[in-house]
Amino acid sequence: MDINYNKYSDRAIELLKRMIATPSVSRDETLAADIMQQCISQMGFEPHREANNVWALSHNFDEGKPTLLLNAHIDTVKPAASWTRDPFRPGIAYDRLYGLGSNDCGGGLVSLLQAFDILDSRERKYNMVYLASAEEEVSGKNGCERALKLLPKIDVAIVGEPTGMQPAIAEKGLMVVDCTAHGRSGHAARNEGVNAIYIALDDIAWIRNHQFRRTSPLLGPTKMTVTILNAGTQHNVVPDKCDFTIDIRTNEFYRNELVLAHLQKHLKSECRARSFRLGSSKIDPEHPIVVKCKKMGMKPFGSPTLSDQALMPFPSLKLGPGESSRSHSADEYICISEIRNAIEIYVTLLDGLEL
Repeated sequence: MDINYNKYSDRAIELLKRMIATPSVSRDETLAADIMQQCISQMGFEPHREANNVWALSHNFDEGKPTLLLNAHIDTVKPAASWTRDPFRPGIAYDRLYGLGSNDCGGGLVSLLQAFDILDSRERKYNMVYLASAEEEVSGKNGCERALKLLPKIDVAIVGEPTGMQPAIAEKGLMVVDCTAHGRSGHAARNEGVNAIYIALDDIAWIRNHQFRRTSPLLGPTKMTVTILNAGTQHNVVPDKCDFTIDIRTNEFYRNELVLAHLQKHLKSECRARSFRLGSSKIDPEHPIVVKCKKMGMKPFGSPTLSDQALMPFPSLKLGPGESSRSHSADEYICISEIRNAIEIYVTLLDGLEL
């Protein structure tokens, strides 16, 4: 059966224009979720909803078959101050569709939905679930994590983040650690007190120079960066406290809990992790879906950026239209040709796939 990809691409673009025109900053996605729920229903599927997460199951769902999840998020970051366009007014110039969330990850959201619709009518040896999730940009607990608990058992997932339609088969995890160096206050004019800033500086120097032993072929080393520093009350008081924050991006060899224990062993400052839940994720390079990607000429790689993959307790990969470098930037855009190409690649990849 020939597929009119231009028709599906046009449908995807119209939906994406509606989504851009509907502000959906993280934790404020209700109207965008309404649109997705309405669209899924109009396509002939039964939408399910939990908070602002909307999903549908393929027709003739068979619990005896493996299940593929197609996921992308509906929320966006806040628009940067340097936008030269209205971020909520979709605008087309040549091949580009401009608007907040167009690239991250509206392109994947609408392309996966069209592929879901096309593949639903074709013979498959697996079930499908399409999930439009919320709160991805803030790793919120009312997003994908909340929806996953209500879905059927998932065997593998495609996450539609912008990857230039190359498969990201590994992804770095994230842990944010808040640290406090404790000193003793005193008068700056006299040799008294213990300066908490100096304690913090020694710890920060250790963080800057420390190298974790195991480097990932796909993700590189586990990386630590001090991003916030705060201390002092006035110029003539030796500070008794200095707070700083570390952004830690882990590869697959280091669990967040172990990294925190490592810091607590080597630093004088008190260290507290905000969460352990966003670990590194990966999929076996010999998984059938990765093997077919490679047969189609795609090149697997490791991604340094975080996605809802971190919350998925099953194999997953990122594969979506657009480029990660455009995400969270002013005058964000997706190419119309990228969306058409993505729909065709998704269908080619998944048609006849055996999981």
